[in-house]
Amino acid sequence: MKLLYKPLGIAFGVLGGLVGGAIFKQIWKRVAGEEDAPGALQSEYGWKEILPAAALQGAIFGAVKAATDRAGAKAFQRATGEWPGD
Repeated sequence: MKLLYKPLGIAFGVLGGLVGGAIFKQIWKRVAGEEDAPGALQSEYGWKEILPAAALQGAIFGAVKAATDRAGAKAFQRATGEWPGD
């Protein structure tokens, strides 16, 4: 059963990444009033702009990915009767 979950787990991870990225983009637009967050290699931004943006992005990405992974595991358990992580 765990082998059956592997491709589903990958799909849930990709989905979580896409959703997390979209959520971060919307939050960043509202918080900073800019279309895109500053990147580490953009010289016009300093540490004070880059690090908070990266921290926020990481927190949102991590939370959304964990939520989608957990929801996927619960759905797998409901469908098969087995928890994929055990």
